[in-house]
Amino acid sequence: MNLLHANDKAGHYPASFYAATAAPLAAFPMLKGDRRADVCIIGGGYTGLSAALHLAELGYDVVLLEAHRVGFGASGRNGGQVGSGQRQDQDWLEKAAGTANARKMWDMAQDAKALVRDLIARHAMPVTFYPGIAHACRTEAEVRAAHAYAEKLQRDYGYSQLEPLDRAGIRRLIGSEAYAGGEIDRGAGHLHPLNLAIGLAQAAAKAGAHLFERSEVHQVRHGSKVVVSTTSGKVTCDHLILAANGYLGGLEPQIAARVMPINNFIVATEPLRDRAAQILSEPIAVADTRFVVNYWRLSEDNRLLFGGGESYGWRFPDIIKTVTKPMLQVYPQLADVKIDYAWGGTLAITMNRMPCFARPAPNILSASGYSGHGVAMATMAGKVLAHAVDGQAGQFDLLAKLPQPRFPGGVAFRWPMLVLAMTWYSMRDRLGL
Repeated sequence: MNLLHANDKAGHYPASFYAATAAPLAAFPMLKGDRRADVCIIGGGYTGLSAALHLAELGYDVVLLEAHRVGFGASGRNGGQVGSGQRQDQDWLEKAAGTANARKMWDMAQDAKALVRDLIARHAMPVTFYPGIAHACRTEAEVRAAHAYAEKLQRDYGYSQLEPLDRAGIRRLIGSEAYAGGEIDRGAGHLHPLNLAIGLAQAAAKAGAHLFERSEVHQVRHGSKVVVSTTSGKVTCDHLILAANGYLGGLEPQIAARVMPINNFIVATEPLRDRAAQILSEPIAVADTRFVVNYWRLSEDNRLLFGGGESYGWRFPDIIKTVTKPMLQVYPQLADVKIDYAWGGTLAITMNRMPCFARPAPNILSASGYSGHGVAMATMAGKVLAHAVDGQAGQFDLLAKLPQPRFPGGVAFRWPMLVLAMTWYSMRDRLGL
């Protein structure tokens, strides 16, 4: 089974709220015949589109191949949260990479948020950035840890955008009794994720990159010139960038052994009208501290967009049932609300939850496995990959040096082992541990 076709109609966006409200984008052509390029990119999500844009601006002849539509995968289906920092916190990074490199990774993540906002403004993208992400903690111990971490970021990194919240504070902000406190990050934010992908595609094409849709790659042949083959054409290139994330499949076994596709799900309610202010008192996004994270925000027409639940097989489950259960645990007052949209998507995780930057061959670069923290970092990764192709590999090498363990069991047996592990953590969530 190929994840590119397991749950979706070929060449079409899923029936999501994002697709229903997306900016218009005419389809790009299918690759036909043979082409030559300086750089070929596989994957039309944030990473690939950002790489295409930055490479084209550097003067490279770029071809991007997308199996369906640009933004088809996780880039067009996610919660839209533009978070601060890396996926792992600074304590973890300091232990894993040392204080100096941890600081560089923090600065890179700060630059990633700024890059998203700059690209939106510079290219007049059809996207609005809304500031603010609240982190909701389930227990008093988690609240204390969150507040201590905010103090660390202020003290050691000069980051003063985190405001601590007690139980009453989180209740006023998010209208739920389910949490003991938390914080709000005024330096983070949220946006319409598919429109960001569409904006990147339009900017890349305008800069001179050649984008092809409905051009699924079936084979990559390594060599001094890499040959990338689709059903109807092929690209011979000096450099190849792998940017397919959870949809990479078996194209590069070295990456597949370290990057695991998993599925996550979102529902969109009917417009809540006057009730919306009782759910969120400000136009912010929220994420909680469950291992299988719940995350939510309001749309511009006051629908609740609520994400939660994961699955680890090929097929999506009953999405409405999967997501409304945690949604009603947070907001039992919404039991009578109609669900207008429900969709799933495939993202990718790594063993250590940090993105996997790798060189499978001297002229092949890859970045993937953002582990639910990809809106800003995947966009930044595209720029980092472009600079690495251009001979400026400092940031790429910084992240590539982080150890990336293989998943136990290898590619063939990682699925059942991951299911066992995730089932254990899901049980801990249910028990409140």
